[in-house]
Amino acid sequence: MKISEILNRATDPFVSFEIIPPTRGRSAREVYEIIDELIEFKPPFIDVTNHAADSYYVEQENGTFTRHIKRKRPGTIGLCAAIKYRYKVEAVPHLLCLGFNRQETEDALIELNYLGIDNVLAIRGDQLQYQKAPLAGREVNEYTLDLVKQISNMNRGKYQEDILDADESDFCIGVGGYPEKHPDSPSRAADIRYLKQKVDAGAQYVVTQMFFDNQDYYDFVDCCRAEGINVPIIPGLKLLTRKNQLNTLPHAFSVNIPDDLVTALEAAGSTRERTEIGVSHAVKQCEDLLNHGVQNLHFYVMQDTQLVKEVVKSLKLG
Repeated sequence: MKISEILNRATDPFVSFEIIPPTRGRSAREVYEIIDELIEFKPPFIDVTNHAADSYYVEQENGTFTRHIKRKRPGTIGLCAAIKYRYKVEAVPHLLCLGFNRQETEDALIELNYLGIDNVLAIRGDQLQYQKAPLAGREVNEYTLDLVKQISNMNRGKYQEDILDADESDFCIGVGGYPEKHPDSPSRAADIRYLKQKVDAGAQYVVTQMFFDNQDYYDFVDCCRAEGINVPIIPGLKLLTRKNQLNTLPHAFSVNIPDDLVTALEAAGSTRERTEIGVSHAVKQCEDLLNHGVQNLHFYVMQDTQLVKEVVKSLKLG
């Protein structure tokens, strides 16, 4: 079932989750254990992140460094198939612009189509230290808009090569939204215009970057509606429970953290106290969103499975 259909048919609020594949060499069992913990909340869909190859350096005994290229977290498509058929939950693989060419993207879409996976989230992806040069005759999607257009073209039976009587795919396309503005956008107004272009090109829903002040989300939705963006806008939520996140999250995701939350976490004297502060803030966020009529709460799980469970249980959904 498509995410657009799930959102349209839902009569009660529900939760969904985003997880990451295990690092190379690790078993999928650790992902299944996370899902086993979360499945009690009956998520209608689970997102699985994607990761392009990147570079890293290894120090040698003589003090020099050697550069290595590796995709550290492969397996997105395989995990999505497992989620769909092992748990009977719709899986949403992330598709990236950066690190993949259009031919590789088309091959991935064909595999997903064969597997009966109907949903994809199109995103640009993180800037990489390693950028492979495209092979001769290969093209890349520079921006998310380009990727959305490629998927929409496949939905119309238009592939990278001219194929006579090609079958159409039927993907539901999601894209990301940034309540506090994408870091590469010149302004919030420009950012929302770019988002409108993606919706016009075929995106059927938006899931936001994490935010910690609900007013940022409400203002973002209002601006989107004023721009004519009428697709569902799902709030993306992340628990903030560790002191080091006060620096890492704003740096990595260009998000702001409310002063009162920063002050409380900095003043906390123990890990347990910081956890309680973060969970309490997340619960209040969720309750406020639900009171404002939000239908779907989307949690970025990472390593916070037990804490996410604590938050969701407190909401008493369903």
